[in-house]
Amino acid sequence: MRIPLVGKEPIEAKNMGFTLIHEHLRVFSEAVRFQWPHLYNEEEEFRNAVNEIKKIIQFGVKTIVDPTVMGLGRDIRFMERVVKATGINLVAGTGIYIYVDLPFYFLNRSIEEIADLFIHDIKEGIQGTSNKAGFIKIAADEPGITKDVEKVIRAAAITHKETKVPIITHSNAHNNTGLEQQRILVEEGVDPGKILIGHLGDTDNTDYIKKIADKGSFIGLDRYGLDLFLPVDKRNETTLKLIKDGYSDRIMISHDYCCTIDWGTARPELKPKLAPRWSMTLIFEDTIPFLKKNGVSEEIIDIIFKENPKKFFS
Repeated sequence: MRIPLVGKEPIEAKNMGFTLIHEHLRVFSEAVRFQWPHLYNEEEEFRNAVNEIKKIIQFGVKTIVDPTVMGLGRDIRFMERVVKATGINLVAGTGIYIYVDLPFYFLNRSIEEIADLFIHDIKEGIQGTSNKAGFIKIAADEPGITKDVEKVIRAAAITHKETKVPIITHSNAHNNTGLEQQRILVEEGVDPGKILIGHLGDTDNTDYIKKIADKGSFIGLDRYGLDLFLPVDKRNETTLKLIKDGYSDRIMISHDYCCTIDWGTARPELKPKLAPRWSMTLIFEDTIPFLKKNGVSEEIIDIIFKENPKKFFS
């Protein structure tokens, strides 16, 4: 299956190259931005994104997967602008990011109607452009699998069965939401190998992480630098243990970095305390050297960053 790229022709999965599977060019609160645009500076956001992408290109990154969907401020034209300025391969997604309730629009609307919106993004294009979605993003967090969260999960399953595109999730590693997401998706007929359960690296409980991998899904160790959830050194040790235990063919590593984010918990003055090293380059500066120092081969690094994304999108 050919993978759609923002602002470029589709590519074969084998041509993705070194891939960061979970990074955001920008994240913002859609309702706030619509009502009070003076709070935002798009040119500054653009510069932030371009600067970060140029840095990772220097480390050999060819492709990023940006799971910014409805609820996070998806703007396909902004993405395309960054692609044109940097040359990066960027895969955009469809989906809905909620923790509890869907917007009022979806009251008395069916799961199938939600799936139709996702399918439109994949087959027709995103936000009136010819740029098509290459995956589906869903979320569940501390509130668990609420009624509306479950509707979105099941809509993602319908979409996958219609389009064959894979599914990336946001999960809370401390309340089993990842296992529940996986259970519902598989129950609906989704191939577990086309599911990436995200943010499992927020815990060092490898027994929990392995449960998901053992059921056939990919495991996202994808929040490197977010020390408020788990410090980098513990993330590194967890990753190393999983590799040594034979799970390298299930692991995907990334940062969940947001070149700009407007969430109150991510205000600039809080970053030095909560996420002092968070960037799109931390993996190259710390994690990969750590893994190599502890006996992980270049072949295993390639499996994690090249072969696994290729399998996921194939």
